[in-house]
Amino acid sequence: MIKVSILYPNKPASHFDADYYVNVHMPLAIKLLGPALKGVTTEIGIAGGAPGQPPPFAAIATITCDSVQSFSESFAPHSTELMADIPNYTDIEPVIQISEIRISQ
Repeated sequence: MIKVSILYPNKPASHFDADYYVNVHMPLAIKLLGPALKGVTTEIGIAGGAPGQPPPFAAIATITCDSVQSFSESFAPHSTELMADIPNYTDIEPVIQISEIRISQ
């Protein structure tokens, strides 16, 4: 199982429309990526680790899939459409990380 993390670093003078992201962009991504998705979460940053500190990320989305291949095969045909939607909710360039999920015991 893999997790694709899409992180939007919180930068001064940047904008991030959380309502659009949660209500329009992520449902579009879920529809387009379809059955390859095993789980999706969306987090909107509200605070940093210290009192009064801003969140380090405006938002973090995670997508879980069985494999990198299943994610790539579902994302590739729709990448242009999904990337073209980014200016509708932010001017922040997302940082993407693909991780292997391991269970600690």
